[in-house]
Amino acid sequence: MAILEGIRIQNYRSLKDVTFGKTFENQEPDALPRLMAVIGANGVGKSTLLDVFGFIGDCLNDGVEAACDRPHRGGFERLRTLGASGPIQFEIRYRQAEKQRPISYSLHIDLDTKGRATVVYERLRQRRLGKPNGQPYSFLELTHGSGFAWSGEEVNGVEGRERSTVAMSDRQVLGISTLGTLVDHPRISQFRSFLSGWYLSYFVPELARAQPMAGAEPHLNRRGDNLAKYLQFIERQQPAKFKKALDWIATKVPGLQAIGSVKAPDGRLLLEFHATGYDKPFYQQDMSDGSLKLLAYMLLMEDPDPAPFIGIEEPENGLHHQLLSLLATELQAFALQDRGPQVLVTTHSPNFVDALTPAEVWVLSKGADGYSGLTRSADLPGVQALFDEGILMGSQWYSNHLGIGNP
Repeated sequence: MAILEGIRIQNYRSLKDVTFGKTFENQEPDALPRLMAVIGANGVGKSTLLDVFGFIGDCLNDGVEAACDRPHRGGFERLRTLGASGPIQFEIRYRQAEKQRPISYSLHIDLDTKGRATVVYERLRQRRLGKPNGQPYSFLELTHGSGFAWSGEEVNGVEGRERSTVAMSDRQVLGISTLGTLVDHPRISQFRSFLSGWYLSYFVPELARAQPMAGAEPHLNRRGDNLAKYLQFIERQQPAKFKKALDWIATKVPGLQAIGSVKAPDGRLLLEFHATGYDKPFYQQDMSDGSLKLLAYMLLMEDPDPAPFIGIEEPENGLHHQLLSLLATELQAFALQDRGPQVLVTTHSPNFVDALTPAEVWVLSKGADGYSGLTRSADLPGVQALFDEGILMGSQWYSNHLGIGNP
């Protein structure tokens, strides 16, 4: 499974200049782990950090102007950091596989002379085969839509078969979006697939209660309104894991005796919840918000072809605090599977981070200048030593060792 080693974000709302993990320009930090949690006070930019990943995915799929103009973003000028005049910039470092050399992708977005958001710079680069030192070479570089790309793979330290000129006719479209569909550019294609596969969960329990017509869908969507169809897919493809997940949830929700599934006459899959004190089962539409969220998260982990990167915002909303440490442990195991994804969680819950290590928890804070900064807990004085003595991360958070006070 491909892995994100780090990302640098510049001029994106309160994230004026934030590095998360390792990049080609800053290789001192460790690469990002498989599971990450970002904590911090209200208003410091946790949602903004998560939205960065959604924004880059939207740029790839829909173009940069459409990505900027999404209702919750409000256009380029509302996205660019207040007082900044340069472009919004990202540098992403990733590996396609553990043993492969990392690749760095740079993306700069700015306004053109007509006030439209456009791609002003793109670059993909990689260190040469067998060269541990020295500057990586570029196999794609575009400035204002014009530049070059190498086709084919590197052989014996020599770049691909042919260096071709590239001229983009639409500067709102990413070069990797176009070139990544061509078989002549396998590394660009792999990176494009990696980005396009990112999944962010903005689960809405009310939408998840819907019971659409019968049908199966292979992935849970961002808002969860296809939960019924995703349940049907998992039940068909992973019946044993489906039943195991339902049994696990039944043991964690107070008052539940069992969860079963039945087929409706029209072919839909219905979940039956058998609760203490009720002689008849109730169904998905009557579940509490927290039970629905727990069901969705647990079955998300049974996806036979999971996204390479999953972001979850504040999973604690609606969940009992004692379930959060269990959920964190399940997400750790999920991320550490052979084909498991990376998982990024933003949270206000000490119970969730109690299950994590200092290397898995980042603190986002806002300075007097209004800009946000991001620090790994393991790099804060004394945190690792306290953890080694048995003081869990949530307890350190409560006692203000993470520098942000009580939640």
